[in-house]
Amino acid sequence: MTRPLHPTALVTGGNRGLGRAIAEGLIARGCHVTIGARDTCAGQAAAEALGASFARIDLQDPETYFAAVMEAQGFDILVNNAGVLGEASLLSPASDFDEAMEVMVTAPLDLIRLNAARWRETGWGRVVNISSGWGAHAEGLEGPGAYGVAKAALNALTRALARDLPDGVKINACCPGWVQTRMGGAGATLSPEEGADTPVWLAMLPDDGPSGGFFRNRQLIGW
Repeated sequence: MTRPLHPTALVTGGNRGLGRAIAEGLIARGCHVTIGARDTCAGQAAAEALGASFARIDLQDPETYFAAVMEAQGFDILVNNAGVLGEASLLSPASDFDEAMEVMVTAPLDLIRLNAARWRETGWGRVVNISSGWGAHAEGLEGPGAYGVAKAALNALTRALARDLPDGVKINACCPGWVQTRMGGAGATLSPEEGADTPVWLAMLPDDGPSGGFFRNRQLIGW
């Protein structure tokens, strides 16, 4: 089916940094965007500034994102952007493994499942999983703590779900590069707007676009 004239989109972690830049890029392309964030004040302020909607979503609290998706009756575009970055060894009692897997693997899968009914009905949907080269086996799985493991698992979900999603739905992962965000730091080489280019492109892919791939700078990269 043809893409809706004004697709609805949910961007998790959309109140700042890369997520906010992705939301802004989608709005510029005619999408009705909902920003999902844990911090209500920050999320509402960002949504108001961008002309977006806001939904309080805590990816460690499934009831919050279940409510957001049900209220919207599903979204045409899902951008799984929110992430956590810890430094503790996987062997340390301070490891953030459980949190990392919840935020970057379990919740994205839940959100995909929750939106699948809409995609089956409309015959069109796009999923963009914000991953990282730090979660790529091809690049040495160099992410610290649980981060690289969680991103590698998100990559695996991307490949597997490309087989299972309804016709007309495309799912891809991407590495936005080293972006100037709270996570990336001020010394990063890319602005949020530059980092958002590939995610926004994937969210708006035409019907003959790719699915089940891993991209950086709009080019396929190794898993």
